[in-house]
Amino acid sequence: MIRNSGSLRNQLARYVLKRGVQRPAIVSSIKVSSKTPLTIRCYSTRSTVIQLLNNIGSKREVEQYLKYFTSVSQQQFAVIKVGGAIITQQLPELASCLAFLYHVGLYPIVLHGTGPQINEILESEGIEPDYIDGIRITDEKTMAVVRKCFLEQNLKLVTALEKMGVHARPITAGVFQADYLDKDKYQLVGNITGVNKAPIEASIQAGALPILTSLAETPSGQILNVNADVAAGEIARVFEPLKIVYLNEKGGIINGNTGEKVSVINLDEEYEDLLKQSWVKYGTKLKIKEIRDLLMHLPRSSSVAIIDVNDLQKELFTDSGAGTLIRRGYKLFTRTSLDDFQQPDLLRSALNRDPEIASGSTSVASYLKSLESSQFKAYGDEPLDVLAIIKEDPTGVPRLDKFLASKAGWLNNVTDNIFTAVKKDYPALQWTVQEDDPNTAWFFARADGSFAKNGKILFWYGVDSIDKVSTLVENFANQVSEKQSGVFKTGSQTRSFSTRRPTPAGQFTRQFKRGLATSSNPNPPLKKGTNTSKARVALIGARGYTGQNLISMIDKHPYLELSHVSSRELQGQKLKGYNKKEIVYENLQIEDIKKMEANNEVDVWVMALPNGVCKPFVDAIDSTSSEKSIIIDLSADYRFDTTGEWVYGLPELNNRQKISNARKISNPGCYATAAQIAISPLVEYCSGLPSVFGVSGYSGAGTKPSPKNDINVLRDNLIPYSLTDHIHEREISSQLGLPVAFMPHVAQWFQGISETISIPLKKPLTSRDVRNIYQDRYQGEQLITISGEAPYVKDISGKHGVVIGAFAVNAKQDRVVVVATIDNLLKGASTQCLQNINLAMKYDEYAGIPDDLVIRG
Repeated sequence: MIRNSGSLRNQLARYVLKRGVQRPAIVSSIKVSSKTPLTIRCYSTRSTVIQLLNNIGSKREVEQYLKYFTSVSQQQFAVIKVGGAIITQQLPELASCLAFLYHVGLYPIVLHGTGPQINEILESEGIEPDYIDGIRITDEKTMAVVRKCFLEQNLKLVTALEKMGVHARPITAGVFQADYLDKDKYQLVGNITGVNKAPIEASIQAGALPILTSLAETPSGQILNVNADVAAGEIARVFEPLKIVYLNEKGGIINGNTGEKVSVINLDEEYEDLLKQSWVKYGTKLKIKEIRDLLMHLPRSSSVAIIDVNDLQKELFTDSGAGTLIRRGYKLFTRTSLDDFQQPDLLRSALNRDPEIASGSTSVASYLKSLESSQFKAYGDEPLDVLAIIKEDPTGVPRLDKFLASKAGWLNNVTDNIFTAVKKDYPALQWTVQEDDPNTAWFFARADGSFAKNGKILFWYGVDSIDKVSTLVENFANQVSEKQSGVFKTGSQTRSFSTRRPTPAGQFTRQFKRGLATSSNPNPPLKKGTNTSKARVALIGARGYTGQNLISMIDKHPYLELSHVSSRELQGQKLKGYNKKEIVYENLQIEDIKKMEANNEVDVWVMALPNGVCKPFVDAIDSTSSEKSIIIDLSADYRFDTTGEWVYGLPELNNRQKISNARKISNPGCYATAAQIAISPLVEYCSGLPSVFGVSGYSGAGTKPSPKNDINVLRDNLIPYSLTDHIHEREISSQLGLPVAFMPHVAQWFQGISETISIPLKKPLTSRDVRNIYQDRYQGEQLITISGEAPYVKDISGKHGVVIGAFAVNAKQDRVVVVATIDNLLKGASTQCLQNINLAMKYDEYAGIPDDLVIRG
């Protein structure tokens, strides 16, 4: 029996997450009672949920947060305040995000502003907007513009939502009661005295998103203008939602000293110190004070998120979040003795979360007794939603003996606060987690290295010595039981350990134990580079995805620094995501290039331009005859060079010494890199035409609008294109010296490529034979991982390398199918570019490149 609309919506949301929706378009109505009709909207639920599950977080995270958000009445889910500029500049993204929430049964209360639109109209009429103390003075003429703008923007947002199948209700009056704030000073500006919940509740009960303006009325009916942030706060005080979301263009609060986004603010712990920071002033200080005042009147479960509209789903449904999360939280404490714990029952309750204690293999009492006879330091918050206990260890690396968090601790990011406090006190740490722990991804993100065996994972950070890492691994291996877990299976290939922390000796690389090799890597990585001098990089064409990724990597590179970034569309704007110094986009012309080269202003030129555009810039550099700088071309313009001036920059296959001595390097294509690496070891065994079935995320189609990067066209779709004679088909074939058939497609995910490659064999080979050939060929290669299983594209997204696996051989043993995955924006472009820069500048080849590939089997 269906008892109420809320429970049914929760059931539908859970069903969609568990099973998916089988039909693309289903719209029907179920009568829950004579007064409450419920419309079941399923036509796009399946695609939006799958997109969420695949692209923004794990299924565990999504289900956990959805259950959390549906644990309260629908109007208590969230209040979302939308800046007026977002409706003008990012309306499709805003509508898409709100539609997503709607289609999983969540009903945020949406309130929007319209400040920029008001200013634009006033200025066009020759009226200068007037403010006192940041409050707009609103006379009758200005009020007419304010009301008109609010109605227009409200209708625009409602219409965009209705086009996406979202039932939305415009609520432009009747919610806020107000008196004059100061009639003589501000004129028609209101001070909210009451909130009428009825229109909002009626909208949600009818299955419609309420879309509010911040216009208020006096008891006599006079319309007053109210600041949208203030109005959102008053709504939050009345409904007490779990989330209050402010959407802004910056995507959060930015630390003025470092330029980095502040991830989490725990007000009880950080508020006083935060206000003392030099960068917390003016609007930032006022915003933090207002948010604190708001949260002091709400339950501790409530929080404020300041985010970019594109990150709304990630902020709401992942542990990592996306913008700035602000919550009251609790003050954190440390304890070094059991006597210091003032509430022993809370401590016992926290320890009962431990899997070993919960399973009965040990007891709370016995663990507490062990603490009495050992040195430890405990960290926690006041209700002990999170408890961390650190003990000294014979290896010299302290051990995180317990890290126990309640559901509230995970959902409210107390775990992040505790771990940050631990990391401040312990520069090096080790800990162990069960491999089936649902939060292993969180631990992986905070570790520099890991080792898995028999159902457990050893993590560590801050351990710079290879000998000490080996000691940790050896001790851990001796301690774990011999019982196999079945998740990380042992066999002919076992994972020794992996780490991604740079050390003075370079970077550790993953190691393999396996059977006898048939040959050795003919092109091993060069010895560590000898150059440590700084180099200046000029990036021509910085607007695209590849340029942005390269900027981020150069920002973290120990030796490289940007000197110029050129983009015609972004000229004059400040470069975001680069913290070494302030850079402003330029629109460099040919004469500028010649002058900079002649004056020796640039060490490395990177051409991140479309195909066919690069040559005039290269000619300008060459015209100075200095021949001091290095040129890396990311387009296809010089991949087929026959003059001998250009070297093809695929380090794992082309001669590294040749790349190191080159002045001009053509960066390979993304599809072509993965295909060559996947086919090359079997060229001598190949008896015919290899066929490559490639599927890329839509970032491969670039930023210029087209059907191949239109998410509405791609939804539940796969688009084949250029199925013969594609430029990558020519590139792969010419480099391998072997004809190859290549069939590209584009899919609905953002980044990452999967290639399924069928290779005919001239002599019988087993799957193990093939795998050993690949393992041996790529031994020592940091950016290539050989897996026993077919790699998943979701595992390569955001990772700096190529994973090759499957090695499926047919019954006749005359054909093998290999699967390769690569991130088209990283190893397929910017990471490979950085490899080539490192080689050409005589740096360590992997400088600035994380060793972050994960082996699945």
